[in-house]
Amino acid sequence: MNEMFKHYKPVNNSDRIALLFTKALRLFADLFFKKRYGHRAVILETVAAVPGMVAGMLNHLKSLRNMEQDRGWIKTLLDEAENERMHLMTFINIAKPSVFERFLVIIVQGIFFNLYFVMYLVSPRTCHRIVGYFEEQAIISYTEYLDEIENGNIENVKAPQIAIDYWGLSQFAKLKDVIIAVRNDEMGHRDVNHEFVTLIDQKDHKETYTDSREILSKDNTK
Repeated sequence: MNEMFKHYKPVNNSDRIALLFTKALRLFADLFFKKRYGHRAVILETVAAVPGMVAGMLNHLKSLRNMEQDRGWIKTLLDEAENERMHLMTFINIAKPSVFERFLVIIVQGIFFNLYFVMYLVSPRTCHRIVGYFEEQAIISYTEYLDEIENGNIENVKAPQIAIDYWGLSQFAKLKDVIIAVRNDEMGHRDVNHEFVTLIDQKDHKETYTDSREILSKDNTK
């Protein structure tokens, strides 16, 4: 199995809801942005920057209420939110979103923040699984972005300075180098959020992974 595209198989209704929710958002992104991967990344990272902040805030308040340690969750979640925010800042420099797309960012952020906040109050487990699945799809999208660059369909422009500074890239770094760095970040977020679910379950269980690209191929055959 390719470690990059590993996919956590749903084992209960919580997982199935999380996967269905993720597929619905993926369908929207595919229909709206098609192969405009830079613009897709702007909206994707707008959404991706929300869960870590919401979960970090709620776990912070929980730690205060219960007067107990948080097992390192809060910092991990807030670091994730900051990392995703930097992804957004980077792709804004690359894609140069239109006025409409900036307006769409405001709408999407407002809806998703409130939705995720309520969902996390109801089921933190489902929410972390959703983020794990989000990241699986993000990895696929960024891989497709790389393919478009390698095939010459998207120009491999110079990396923006914000990306060079943030990831410590070479001054000669290109867009391809940025996307690889972002994809590596997403792999880490995927594994962390799936592991959070394991910790919430409070029991050991076998992580059943497959190739995340299989979900798309199955959907296309329906």
